[in-house]
Amino acid sequence: MNAVKELSNFGQSIWFDYIQRNMLDSGELTRLIDVDGVSGVTSNPSIFQAAITGGDEYLVDIQKSAAEGKSVMEAYESLAIADIQKACDIMRPVFDAAAGNDGYVSMEVSPYLANETEATIEEARRLYKTINRKNVMIKVPATAAGIPAVETLISEGININVTLLFSVEMYRQVMEAYLAGLEKRSQYGDLSHGSVSVASFFVSRVDTLADELLEKTIAVETNAERKQAMQACLGSAAVANARLAYRAYEEVFSSERFKKLAAYGARKQRVLWASTGTKNPAYSDVKYIQELIAPESVNTVPPTALEAFRDQGIVKNALAIPADDAQILANLKACGVDIAQVTEQLLDEGVTKFSQAFDKLLNAVEEKMKAA
Repeated sequence: MNAVKELSNFGQSIWFDYIQRNMLDSGELTRLIDVDGVSGVTSNPSIFQAAITGGDEYLVDIQKSAAEGKSVMEAYESLAIADIQKACDIMRPVFDAAAGNDGYVSMEVSPYLANETEATIEEARRLYKTINRKNVMIKVPATAAGIPAVETLISEGININVTLLFSVEMYRQVMEAYLAGLEKRSQYGDLSHGSVSVASFFVSRVDTLADELLEKTIAVETNAERKQAMQACLGSAAVANARLAYRAYEEVFSSERFKKLAAYGARKQRVLWASTGTKNPAYSDVKYIQELIAPESVNTVPPTALEAFRDQGIVKNALAIPADDAQILANLKACGVDIAQVTEQLLDEGVTKFSQAFDKLLNAVEEKMKAA
């Protein structure tokens, strides 16, 4: 058993943070399921932008959409939905074997709707109905407008992947929305089908920004002792922040409130570690997998991180190792880096980056349609 597959022994699921048509058609996804125990797939505008613009495998379908007079958005959706449906079908045996706890494929609502509650709800409903697979999850951002949409969609039995989570405070709001949605749905009885959810808590981006702010302070600090203390804080923010999120998860889903819902068949909203590819070459390639192994969690990993962990990974229950995560964040604040400000900035940037990737994606599809 390789290190990736061994993670299942600790109750952690590995989902693949990538999708491309040739991966589905060539049997590569099936191989990842068999060899590595991959049990889900996630996508986002950046991933689809890379997939659709990276080659000619979508060209015939784009030409067909152009000939049929489809809009650019309609053309994009026809490509993306076909890929999501096929990935769902490949993942269906995993879904069935896990009794609905795994085997999901995620597709995101338009990032243009991140600040519109009702529009997000309508688009999520439409995508869920159009894709028409039990093991699809619709991704909704954890913005002020997205969180109430989560409550409504969960109450309607739609599977939701709540994305762009950076702060523990926002994660608590997401869990509240999930529980409130389940409580509404429980009035009609069984909760054992539908309303499955994960909360995508972003990791590496936290270190990227926190380290950037620290480095600026370190560069002008003249006191040797303080400078050393600041340097010791580099690379510490993301994992500490994520570990505190996991503690919040344990607290909420061991509560009497959730136990009442579990009696109707409700599932826990597992925390999903996202953005787990290492961006700083000074850190281990597997830092954000190795240090966040925990029961009842998911880690969605990009291809390079998956390969690295397969080769280098050492599997142990990392979150069982004691650490004073609150003190780590307090030390950062003493060095001038406030985690609340970091996570707020990252959420704003995350929405912007996904919108920009969506712009590039639609522009590329439009150019291919014009050429056709």
